Amino acid sequence: MNEISSIQTRRPDHFARWERVRERLRVSYGEAIFKSWLQPLKLADVKNGQAMITVPTRFMREWIIAHYADNILRFWCQEDQTVHSVDIFVKAEPVAIHNPNAPVQHTPHAQPAGLEAAMLGAAANEDKPINPDSISAPLDPRYTFENFVVGKSNELAHAAARRVAESATVAPGSNPLFLYGGVGLGKTHLMHAIAWHIRKTDPSRKVIYLSAEKFMYLFIRAIRSKDTMAFKEYFRSVDVLMVDDVQFISGKDSTQEEFFHTFNALVDQNKQLIISGDRSPADLEGMEERVRSRLGWGLVADVHATTYELRLGILQAKLEKVPGANVPARVLEFLAHKITSNVRELEGALNRVVAHATLIGGAVTMESTQEVLHDILRANDRRITIEDIQKKVAAHFNIKVSDMHSARRSVAIARPRQIAMYLAKKLTTKSLPEIGRKFGGKDHTTVMHAVKRIDELSRGDKEFADDVELLMRMLQSAA
Repeated sequence: MNEISSIQTRRPDHFARWERVRERLRVSYGEAIFKSWLQPLKLADVKNGQAMITVPTRFMREWIIAHYADNILRFWCQEDQTVHSVDIFVKAEPVAIHNPNAPVQHTPHAQPAGLEAAMLGAAANEDKPINPDSISAPLDPRYTFENFVVGKSNELAHAAARRVAESATVAPGSNPLFLYGGVGLGKTHLMHAIAWHIRKTDPSRKVIYLSAEKFMYLFIRAIRSKDTMAFKEYFRSVDVLMVDDVQFISGKDSTQEEFFHTFNALVDQNKQLIISGDRSPADLEGMEERVRSRLGWGLVADVHATTYELRLGILQAKLEKVPGANVPARVLEFLAHKITSNVRELEGALNRVVAHATLIGGAVTMESTQEVLHDILRANDRRITIEDIQKKVAAHFNIKVSDMHSARRSVAIARPRQIAMYLAKKLTTKSLPEIGRKFGGKDHTTVMHAVKRIDELSRGDKEFADDVELLMRMLQSAA
């Protein structure tokens, strides 16, 4: 078999793997980033252990290499261990611009000094004036208030989002509305829901939703095309400006400067701003003090890590929208218990389980679920250990880790130990006897009593409940 026919024979497998890599990128980065940056990528070929991927512009190539190439390579390696490098090139350029014996080495977190200046130089072939119709990112039709499952961890953020969406002008005390929390907890869902609601109930209002990444890109493009006035005028003409993942402009001084002035201009005109970030305004590192101050002006709402009840409710709600899907309640409860990281991964797991049953033609069982999701389940098992919990709780209450294993019954020791047992039950998949053994050989009934006691105290003492919640979030964010 000659080389050409050999490539043609292998190609279907390569493209199937590429589709799986693309889906993992979508899950990892979210729909907005995927559509803006990763969807245009196309697989050209896989040869000699090198995956060759095309992009439409030089600017996009530089951006992909700086921000996403490391995960593209990692996902490829997981799909095909023979692949050892990824070469990203502009389609108009010949593939041979790189020496195949010395492929580009992608450094996961390397950024050029003065990223904005580097982007400005890379945008040389994108100096056309801004097209207003292309500024707002597409909205996901699934992300509506009707499809948002409300629980204790997100009820404040949901109520605030509803209030802003249903207000005819600016919601009092909510400008800006700042939503923050970890990846995949529902911030983007709420922002899309607000935009959908406003566009449906009052189409005359000009609503712009975009990522902070795209805001910076458009600003730099405007500088390149000497069209900054059009950029300023356009963004100052909107009625509702929604900027997702504002932490992206941390350390980008020029973009922060423009964002600051845009923010002030819209507030002065009594226009609504809705911002999201991965942490509270006060904790945004690399952000100018005046910008952090503005972001905290209005209503700041935290989207907490999900509870078991909320995760189960999300799975049940999603399953209702899948025609003909039959997933036993026991499997849903298993997923809600095992996959605690974020909603996006939880929903993706359910999709995989249903898709496997549909394609293979079998029933969904606990055994098939564990087989299909072995990689996700293994990753979640690694996230938080009982030892991690014991160390964090001991440090929080200023006691020794050895006290977690002792028989001492003073409240100063026993209460933190009960909290650690409670968190071990909530955040790990270990059985009650296993948890008991990690706490100095305690009986499983002791662990049951600890869980029940912490639940009772949390219901009757808000300050205590907040303390436990804080520990839980610290552990989940560190995992």
